[in-house]
This record gives sequence, structure tokens and C-alpha cells, in this order.
Amino acid sequence: MLTFHHGKTNETKGRTKMKVTFDRRKFLAGSAGILAGTTFGIALPTSARAGEKVVKVGAITPLTGDAAGWGVPAYQGYKLWADLTNEAGGIKVGDDTYMVEVEVWDDEFLASKALTGAKKLVGDDHVDLVTLLCSTPVVAVQPYLTQQKVLSATTCTTDLSPDSSYLLSVGEVHPFYIPPSVNWLAKSRPELKTAAILSQDDELGIPSIATYAHAFKQNGIETVHTELFPLATLDFAPVISAALAKNPDILCFDTAYPDFMNLMIEQAYQQGFRGQMMSVTLDNYPQLIEKTSREFMEGFVFLFPDFDDPRLTEADINFANPGVFYNRYNEAYPGAWTSQSWTYAAVLELWKKGVEAAGSVNSTDVYAALQAMDRPPHIFGEAKWWGADVFGVNNALIGRWPVVQLQDGKAKIVEMGDVAGWLADNEAAILDTLREVGMLPN
Repeated sequence: MLTFHHGKTNETKGRTKMKVTFDRRKFLAGSAGILAGTTFGIALPTSARAGEKVVKVGAITPLTGDAAGWGVPAYQGYKLWADLTNEAGGIKVGDDTYMVEVEVWDDEFLASKALTGAKKLVGDDHVDLVTLLCSTPVVAVQPYLTQQKVLSATTCTTDLSPDSSYLLSVGEVHPFYIPPSVNWLAKSRPELKTAAILSQDDELGIPSIATYAHAFKQNGIETVHTELFPLATLDFAPVISAALAKNPDILCFDTAYPDFMNLMIEQAYQQGFRGQMMSVTLDNYPQLIEKTSREFMEGFVFLFPDFDDPRLTEADINFANPGVFYNRYNEAYPGAWTSQSWTYAAVLELWKKGVEAAGSVNSTDVYAALQAMDRPPHIFGEAKWWGADVFGVNNALIGRWPVVQLQDGKAKIVEMGDVAGWLADNEAAILDTLREVGMLPN
């Protein structure tokens, strides 16, 4: 049985279903860096020319509040994708041309505000797709969106349920995309034998720590320390000290929020750690290199590439002109590129293919067209629908996901991890692990 060390908290340790108050978490320097100089608000509509129609898509995302460090770049990429698509002539559906118009709602990562936003975007703005970040806000809007038969998307596969008929997990498949990165590291550095895993105590941290620990064990790496620290944590010196006291070869920052991770990495540097580091994301890594050193950050393993990576120019990649997207994003928002800058846009890329296949922008038509595809075009290559036996809906798109490493101060894809293959071999075991920590129903 996997045992977590919980930091000091008033919350009960035992849980059958996570209940998390996200608004206790205070974003610090990382979010400020992302938000500095950024202008956002309700997107200006794109004017359709004569003979063109408009299809509306909506983002319910945290532009302020606790999760703005991920929500703002996600929206920025969403809007940029629409701009680039419209510049290229829009979306052809039969004899019609549709321009894409983006509507956005700031949910502050709160369930109640997400539901208000869903009713606004669907009821008033008549969007045909709603993209959200993950977890509680996603779950909160599903009864309404399902009733309205509106397609939606999440970054967390564990948000799926039998009651969310039109909810898709088609970009990120958290936490199932984690193990291939551990497999790659274990093959590349077989001398690494112990690991410490750290993350916040919430619906992202808990399944992620469990999945990393499972993958480490499979590769003969002992997890010598885990800590789920409270969301209100501000001082990370004790968190890192406790981990380093176990002398781990690998320091894993799990799916920690950007500010938490930034502060933990700085503490690890200041406290003398010089071993292997890894995590799901590594947002704002150029600033982290400046605050620590290139040598300290060298070899860091994570899962989210920069879109100027040469690997993304190959024929199996299902994202139009990733290099152009990356350059335009950085021109518009210098220094703001993060793991979430393209994830909402990747949803739109797949949705566009569903629209073209359906010959319609209607949600139910697009959903049916996507489900009918023998080889759905996941952003990183061919994939398959999965999840019916686990979540009651076959709405998770499982394929490959990149393993990324910092090399000479730059993110580089070192392998396309086979998530579908790993799940085929390990599905029962990882699902039992997630049930054990209360993240899936028994």
C-alpha cells in the first residue's frame, strides 16, 4: 500500500473522494511573471466577411485567482489558435466557411463560477465547444453541459464519468502519461535507485504521486519519501529539507503548481541538491535557470515540449504549424510560454478535424464523427479511444506523449512515450493504485 506523508493541515487524511478548497492556495512569483504585461478579458469577436459564418468556442478557465498561472496561458493559446485559423481562411464545412470566435469566462478555478460561466457561454453566447482546465470546475458543469448536449474537454482523464457523455480528454491524459517518462529515465540512468516525490495535497497531486511511485517501483527505484503539503504552504525550506534528509537520487516535483515548483526547485538548489530532477511540467524554465544555474537544471525530465522542437515538424504530428504557433505566441506574450500555452489549442485542433469529418459544427455531430474515427488524430500521433471500462465513457484519447529533457538550457523531446502501450500492459495495476488513494470509485 502506498503511504503518503501529509504536511501539517487541518484536513482529514482519510478520504474516499477528494474534497479540496482551491481558494486557499496563494499564487506567488511565478503567476506574477506570467501575468505581467498580459492583457486579457472577453475576446473581441472575429468579424465574418460576406458569405462566411461564425462558429463560437468557449473557454472556462481561471484568468484570476488560484490557478491563473495555468489558466491565462491556456486562454492565450486558445485565442491564438483561432486567430491563426481565421488568418488561414477559417474552417471549410461543405460549401460554407466558418470563422472561429472565442468566448471566455473567468471561473477563478471555482466550481460555482464555472457553472455560471457554462450557462452564460452556452445559453447566451451559443458556443459549440467548451474547454476547461480540470478537476472540480469540470465536474461541476457536466450535468448542465450533458443536458444541453454540448461538447467539452478537460486536461484530466479522471474527470470522466458515465454522466459526462460529451466530455472528452483528448490532449493531456493526466496521470496516465507519466510512466513512460520514468521508464525512459530508468533506461537512460540505471544508476538511479531512490526517489522523493513532492506535491500539493489536492486532486492533481494525489493521483500524480501515486502514479510516479507506481512507475518508480516498476523500474526498481525505491520511493524513500513522499509529501503532500497543504495548499496554504508558503515556506518550502522544510519540505525540501525533509526530502533531502532521505538522500534521494531523484527529486520529483510531481504535478506541483508552477509557483510551488519554482520555490521548491530554488530551495533544492540552495540546500545543495545536485541530483536528477523530474516532474510533469517545468514552466518558466529560463527564469529558473537564471535563479539557479544551467548546470543545476541540466537533464531535468518533464512532459511538455516547446513548440519549436524539430520533432514536432515530423509527419505524424497533428498540429498545424507548431513552430509558427510558438513564435507568434512568444511575440504576443514574451516570456509567458508554459505547459498550458498549447493544451487548449490542441483540443481545438482535434475539434476542427471532427467538424470537417462531420460536415457540421453541431456538438453531437462532431462527437459522433470523432468517435467513428478508426485512428483519431491525437496531437502527437495516432491514438485510440479508451475509458469505457473505467469511467463508463470511451472518451479518453490515448496514444503517445513526449518525454522532454533540458539539454544545454533548452527543452528537447528525447522520446515519444507509448502511453497506449503502457496502459495495455498495466491498466489493472494502475487503476488499483488510483482506487487505493481515492481517485477512482471502487
